[in-house]
Amino acid sequence: MDTNRLNEEGRQLWNRKARFWDELHGDRGNLFHRRLIEPSVLQLLALQKGERVLDVGCGNGALARSLAEKGAMVSAVDFSEEMILLAEGRSRRIASDIDYRIVDATDRDALLSLGAAHFDAVVCSMTLMDIPIVAPLFEAASELLRYEGRFVFATMHPAFNSNNPVFFQEKEDRDGVVTTVTGVKIHAYDDLPPMKGSGAPGEPTPHYYYHRPLSTLLQEAFEAGFVLDGLLEPVFSPEDAELGPDLSWTKIWQIPPVLTARLRLT
Repeated sequence: MDTNRLNEEGRQLWNRKARFWDELHGDRGNLFHRRLIEPSVLQLLALQKGERVLDVGCGNGALARSLAEKGAMVSAVDFSEEMILLAEGRSRRIASDIDYRIVDATDRDALLSLGAAHFDAVVCSMTLMDIPIVAPLFEAASELLRYEGRFVFATMHPAFNSNNPVFFQEKEDRDGVVTTVTGVKIHAYDDLPPMKGSGAPGEPTPHYYYHRPLSTLLQEAFEAGFVLDGLLEPVFSPEDAELGPDLSWTKIWQIPPVLTARLRLT
């Protein structure tokens, strides 16, 4: 796999669709972000006022702004120049003091230039599945964090919401009551190549997704000196069912589309 070529193509794709994603997320993030991602990240992060936090793959800055509002001193990076410009514009409008920079999450040296042992926490929200190689990020994070620092990430759940989920809807007779059942089918897990997919309806340019089985993903972190310290699998609630179309995650309450984890240095 030519990771440099794939990464550069990914950067160009994200630059082209940055405005679409900025409008989709707005100041607070889309439904997925508000219901599943941000609450689970904040729960595991257990943020303390005044802590220094690095947001890797910040997009339009929705999570970074939330962290700043809760009292963190936030640095936020993304490899998309257009995304950083849009994030800066939104943050200026609500007076969030966030240090935005253009940094590639696959570039270990660029990440380390942000300051060794400078951060209390690193967060990476819905970015790991978008980058072709994750070892440089874990390695850099182990040096960027202060003593007892933590790394919290959220990603598409490798077991249920990776490169090949197929949504289905069926009618079922349960004790004499006809019920509509919505779910997902998975036909592969262990070894999947990079695939282009759309992250949202109407997206102008599909981008690459990189599947990693959970064992592979965590092994990259373990080799960088981290241990797994917390794990959440957030799901939508039955009350969210009317907030999305029929074949969507809002209709599936028993299967988590997101995996959120906390890592600490050994």
